[in-house]
Amino acid sequence: MLLIRPLVSSDQAFLWDALHVALWDPPPAPLRPRELLQDPHVRIYAEDWGRVGDLGLVAVPDGEERPVGACWMRRLQGGVGFGYVDDATPQLGIAVLPTFQGRGLGRRLMAEALSAAWAEGIRQVALTVHPANPARRLYEHFGFRTVEFRRTFHLMLASAPSVGGAGLGEGSPNADPTRPGLEVRRGPLPAL
Repeated sequence: MLLIRPLVSSDQAFLWDALHVALWDPPPAPLRPRELLQDPHVRIYAEDWGRVGDLGLVAVPDGEERPVGACWMRRLQGGVGFGYVDDATPQLGIAVLPTFQGRGLGRRLMAEALSAAWAEGIRQVALTVHPANPARRLYEHFGFRTVEFRRTFHLMLASAPSVGGAGLGEGSPNADPTRPGLEVRRGPLPAL
């Protein structure tokens, strides 16, 4: 069984781990040096988690004490952030620890996080992804579309279904992303 619960300030240490994994480079490159998390342009995505407007979820499988995956969104103001579109559009990060990848956790986290964002009235969400990252297919499944290239990365946007997003079928954040045998217990979602 899998618990999907809010990402809270007490998860800060795990969020740094998740951000480290999210800084993906094509194989055979290893994870980037952890010191990169101290760069002010990188820190902005995780530091002081729990600010007004932060929205995130973590996945905790049975038998694990700590989360093993996270999907989080943060609104950054005034042109800050590689995925900046405007002050109202949160930038999304997602990561699953390497030993837990390939089990559908990322898909479930993204579905739940986008559902929570749309329920909170967020109109669109942005992310950036390396063109070689296979996760790009997952993002496209949830309605993300490339709108621009920034350096060598795709800037992708997904819109809430009521404002021109994908409808209720394949590729929609409202499509049923569950896999047979994956049971989810939900904790309460955080308020923005």
